[in-house]
Amino acid sequence: MAVADRSIDPRILESARAEFLASGFEKASLKTICEGAGVTTGALYKRYKGKEDLFSAVVEQTVSDLYEVAHARGDKDPAVMSDQELIKAWDMDGADMMWWFRFLYDRRDDFYLLLSCSQGTRYANFPHDWVELLTKATSAYLAEAQRRGLCRNDVEPAELHILLSAFWTTIYEPFIHHFTWEQIEAHCRIVCGLFNWHGALHFQK
Repeated sequence: MAVADRSIDPRILESARAEFLASGFEKASLKTICEGAGVTTGALYKRYKGKEDLFSAVVEQTVSDLYEVAHARGDKDPAVMSDQELIKAWDMDGADMMWWFRFLYDRRDDFYLLLSCSQGTRYANFPHDWVELLTKATSAYLAEAQRRGLCRNDVEPAELHILLSAFWTTIYEPFIHHFTWEQIEAHCRIVCGLFNWHGALHFQK
């Protein structure tokens, strides 16, 4: 049995990424992608079912990286944390925020595709779905802090989701607007000063 030639896959994905970035998913042309990769349409369809399958393949690694980090951070059991650890979890730490921005900047093309070019794909609601995932994890931290009387107890899940949506919008926007790394560094410092979770949630000091 002949072994499929996978050597052209990187060329297809590179060409697809460029076309999706330039045109978005719905207006992207498979013909242009094939021409950019130097392959036939038939060769592309042997590897991918269609345009959406190809888009998913382009962003697959970045999506995997994002969810791996989300689960690594969110799967911790807040019940075993000390009071100080729970309170510190709401710090707007500059180093931690800069880590997030660096992590996303290293994947900026694919992150931009997920935020701005994914209409018509299964990732069309990615910005909302991402916040929803983080809300579930953050809710557990907040519920435990409330149970211990460490912060205000009248913040409901819907309110927390709204707050986190606003927070993540300040992270999305620099990538939507193609900020340079120097601009993102300055923006990160502003965001850290803007969001005072301790004050908003009345955490004990």
